[in-house]
Amino acid sequence: MSTEHAHPTPKMYVRIAGILAVLTAVEVGLFYMEETVGSGLARTLLVALAFVKFVGVIGWYMHLRFESGLLSRFFSAGFFLAMGLYAIVLGSFALAALL
Repeated sequence: MSTEHAHPTPKMYVRIAGILAVLTAVEVGLFYMEETVGSGLARTLLVALAFVKFVGVIGWYMHLRFESGLLSRFFSAGFFLAMGLYAIVLGSFALAALL
């Protein structure tokens, strides 16, 4: 037996799109201010913003927040695996640059 949830209204979708646009503008600004902020902090903030946008997109636009918790854990695990792979690739490039 399935239970239906009230889905967001078009107004809510526009609001979420606006929030995502603002977060993207912050990311672009952070990219250009990397030297001022510091590269380590900038990278950390960029990954955190990417995670927030990832959660927003899959939660609202893919309707994941209306599904079971298992699917949420599945997508979260995929994000963390992708970030782990990203770290390994960046680490290998840094190691190759030292040699």
